[in-house]
Formats: sequence, structure tokens, C-alpha cells
Amino acid sequence: MTGIRLTAPAPGWAIDADVVVVGSGVAGLTTALRCAAAGLATVVVTKARLDDGSTRWAQGGIAAALGEGDTPGQHLDDTLVAGAGLCDEAAVRTLVTEGPDAVRRLIDTGAHFDTTDTGAIALTREGGHHRRRIAHAGGDATGAEISRALVEAVRSAALRTIENALVLDLITDEDGRTAGVTLHVMGEGQHDGVGAVRAPAVVLATGGMGQVFSATTNPSVSTGDGVAVALRAGAEVSDLEFVQFHPTVLFLGAGAEGQQPLVSEAVRGEGAHLVDATGTRFMLGQHELAELAPRDIVAKAITRQMQFKGTENMYLDGRHFGATMWERRFPTILAACRAHGIDPVTEPIPVAPAAHYASGGVRTDLRGRTTVPGLYACGEVACTGVHGANRLASNSLLEGLVFAERIAADIVEGPGADAPAPHTDPVPAAGADTVPLLAAESRTSIQRIMSRGAGVIRSADSLATAAAELDALLLAAAEEDDPKDAVPGVEAWEATNLLLVARVLVAAAREREETRGCHWREDRPDRDDTAWRRHLVVHLGPGRQPVVRTTDGAGFPPVRTGEAATAAPEPPTRLRTDSADAPEEQ
Repeated sequence: MTGIRLTAPAPGWAIDADVVVVGSGVAGLTTALRCAAAGLATVVVTKARLDDGSTRWAQGGIAAALGEGDTPGQHLDDTLVAGAGLCDEAAVRTLVTEGPDAVRRLIDTGAHFDTTDTGAIALTREGGHHRRRIAHAGGDATGAEISRALVEAVRSAALRTIENALVLDLITDEDGRTAGVTLHVMGEGQHDGVGAVRAPAVVLATGGMGQVFSATTNPSVSTGDGVAVALRAGAEVSDLEFVQFHPTVLFLGAGAEGQQPLVSEAVRGEGAHLVDATGTRFMLGQHELAELAPRDIVAKAITRQMQFKGTENMYLDGRHFGATMWERRFPTILAACRAHGIDPVTEPIPVAPAAHYASGGVRTDLRGRTTVPGLYACGEVACTGVHGANRLASNSLLEGLVFAERIAADIVEGPGADAPAPHTDPVPAAGADTVPLLAAESRTSIQRIMSRGAGVIRSADSLATAAAELDALLLAAAEEDDPKDAVPGVEAWEATNLLLVARVLVAAAREREETRGCHWREDRPDRDDTAWRRHLVVHLGPGRQPVVRTTDGAGFPPVRTGEAATAAPEPPTRLRTDSADAPEEQ
């Protein structure tokens, strides 16, 4: 264990539970419902409201082999192709095999999907899929419907929930096992300020880290908190360099920052075309699936075309749909476009890539277990090996669903009678290594650094510049006489988490000297399977610096648990040492 913690007041209150789930998207609420149904005292902690996470923003749908003629094997093949050689096949097989029944259980929970005239689930296609296997709800409001159903189920089951709460750090016992979390509750409620939830099992389902970039489809709460918590607790993360940039995000101008409206891949699945300003399609001939190629290919093609034309965006043309189809099939997207003065019924939609989904995250096994005993991760915060170097469209909701059920089953089974009782003191151990906090305004600086240096197109020079600029932010935060010294609070904690995630992402991206999936190195334009068909695994080493090692191949090594998890990490086969003067990582 690292003993690294955020600078924060000592917990002033504590509650006890069997399991605490951090996050209220499809992954978190599914885990919580399954654990509660088995009789475990379950607490759900969420950063905003229960229905305010990334799940509700999902437009396209959830992928599963539900249609006539489709099979899990075909779904597996499409997923492996999209993952560019880095999917863990055992994880993908688990996903596609257990996925259809998991979707049916979601329906039993109360989720209503769109149906055909015969009553069957209506299915569409998205990029990378050779079959129509995307189930959707409300036309383009799938995530909102899933969130509604799960939130209603949680409230009906009277699960204990703590809303508007930012989780700060993991609590561990003397043996390095998970014993709960510290958290800060914002606003009025039963508990306010810093406290603790004590539990022998903690499930991180905190979503993504899209706010590390200036323009993203992610909500403002997606600041990489779960990855940061796990790293400080000594867990390993993997594949963090693979950040998927969604190809078609509504272009609001070159200076637009923050959450941007998504134009779902399902629009292309229904037949919309990508065109330049003259109306010429440019995906024809670039891939057999044209506009429905995997997302990394489409994002790169759009970026290249923008560079070639000297423009800041391309266009998505769905005028041939007609008003009725836009209103029925894509009401959310239609409303968002019109709110920004664009009418897709009569004009092409200006689009450009923006940060969308983290394919990497906290490394887990097929039961969601991390390298810290008692700590689990699920959904976008996790790296199960399913996505490889590039997520296949609409596999994310399915991954959250399938692996949430597996995590719950593992927790219900329990650690066994011989497992030591967790340490229940909610106060962090004396002498914990607290990290300097960043001022709130550092968030914008981090986002701009990352967008310039580690965005869609990367190079050794751009990544080196980003690393140096991030180091400078960390060094400034460590200066005791800095007039901008941050005080503990949500904005400072979020900025500090973003800096940690950014530094680890850049370290991995510098190490991977090839182009693969959604990691595009313009100075290393080719995919190199001989040297790089393997994963990068990162943990925090001495001086809080990211230590990067490579796996032996495309499969994940076993997740170490128990005594092995607290042992010294394996020596890295590749270790980046940037500068003897680099500031300590936070």
C-alpha cells in the first residue's frame, strides 16, 4: 500500500456497511441492487444526484447478440477487431456470452427498450458492428431510460444512498485490506463535511475521466476520481493511454470547452453520411464499413480531412432522413442541435472529435477484483481487458452490466471464514503521505495542456511538452510560499485528481511508441505487434512517480490478491525516467 492520501480534514462521522458502491451509473447501481438482494448492508455513494452520472448521457444503446441470426461469437469477433489486438479474449467472451441474459434481467428490473411492430426489441447498427445488435430506448435516450429504471429500483429497495459526495481515499486495515472510504458530503443532509463509510468491500464505479481534456462528451463530474483513489491506494491501472475520441461531437467553435453535445453513432448507423464543406463523402474507400468503421478510424479520418482542408470541423449529413425520422428516432440530438441554431432536417451538422471514453482504467480480473484486496472496479473506471485499444460502440453499458453482476456474486460469496476482520478505525493512519492540493483554476490549465499534447494526435515532442507542463503545475502546488496555495475543498480535490490521472496517462502514452487503436502517434504512425501487442501497467512508485511496465502479451496477467498484493511490484521491463529533477507525483 502506498499510504498516499489527499490533504483533507479528519473524518468527523462514520457509518458501517458490508459493501460501499461509489457511483450511480449502470455499473454501480446494478452492483448495489444485487448485493442488497443477497442481504448485504449496501451503501451507494454518488458525486451528484443518483441519476446524474455518465450513464444517463448514453444515446446509442447497449450492444448484445439479441437479434435473429446474431451470435455471441459474431459479437466477439467485432469486439476483437475494434480492440486492435489488445482485447483480453477471455474477458470479451465473458461479456458477449453473459450479455444477452444480463440485458433481459435489466428489462425485468424495469427498463423499457424500443420495440418493433411485432413486439421484438428494435435493434440498430453502430460503428464496427456487422450486425444490428444495438438495443435502444426513447429513440436516442437509452442511458436516461436505464438510469431511470435502476434509480427507481434502488429507491424501491430502500437502499441507503449518500448523494453529492466526493470520495477522497480508500481506508485500509493493518494487513492492507480494504476497510472503507473517506468522503466529503457537499450541502445539507444527514451527514455533511468529511466522513467515512466503513466496509470490507468497496466497489469503484465512478465513471470516466473525460474532464482531463478541454472538450469532452463527459459530464463535469467525470474527473477521474476513481482512478486517482485507486492509484493512491496502491492499485494498478492499465491501458490509460487509450482514450477514445468520439468522431461526431457537435462542433460549437474552436474555443468551446467543457461538456459538448454528442451526436450518436446510431445516426450513422441509420444512414447519415460524413461529408466535407462541399458535400463530398470522404469515408468511402477508407474502410469496408465507410462511416461505420470503428471509432478510432473515423476519428482519425475526420482529423486528417480537417488538416487537409484547413478547417476546424467536418459535417454529418442526415437531411435525407426527413423531419419525421429525426423527431421519432433522434429527438434528443435534434433538440440539442436546434438549441445551438442548427437544424439537422435542413442542414448538415458540424462535427469534430472530442474526448469520450477511457478504454483503460483500474486493472481488474474477471470478477472485478483489483490488485488491492477488497477493492473492486466496474464500468468505465475499470480496465477488464474487454475494450483493448479501442472500445466497440455500445459495449460500455453492457460491460458495466455484466461485470457488476460478477462483482456482486464475488462479494456475496465473501472472503472466507479465515479472512481477517477489517480494521474499523475511520481515521487515516498517522504519518500518511498527503499530497499538495492544486488551486481550482489549475483544472483549466490541465485540460488545455492535455488537449494540446495528448489529444487525438500525439507525438514524442507534444507528450514531452505536456509532461513538463504538468510537472510545473505539480511543482507550483508543492511550493510552500505559493500565494495560490489551495485549501481542501471539492474543486481543489478534483483538480488534484485530474493532475494525477493526466500524469499517468501521459507517462503511458510516451511509453507506447506506436499507433494503435485510439492512441495515434504521428511520429510512430505504424502498428507494431512485435514490440507493442501488450499492455502497459502503471502504479505509483517511490516519490509518487508513475512506474510503467509492460505485460508479456495481449492477455492480462493474474490480478494479485492477498499477501501478494502488498508485496513489492514486479520489476518493470520498461521504465521511463524523465528527469532527476522531476517533482514528486501526487
